[in-house]
Amino acid sequence: MNIVYIEAAAKVITNKQQLINMVSKRVRQLSAGSRPMVETNLSMGLADIALSEIAEGKLAMDFFTLSEEESFAA
Repeated sequence: MNIVYIEAAAKVITNKQQLINMVSKRVRQLSAGSRPMVETNLSMGLADIALSEIAEGKLAMDFFTLSEEESFAA
């Protein structure tokens, strides 16, 4: 993980535990085949992509709440 992405995401999600949980869930989604919501480059790992999505406001807690509710409804 790149410290620049961590610091940028930490400005958006100030609760460290919440940030860790969001990144963890998004990394699982990305590794399962979800497409990134931001532009990426070859040097970015999955955690960097997740952190970048959070920093750019593409990913919020609402995203996970809706995803979890939809999966329970199915």
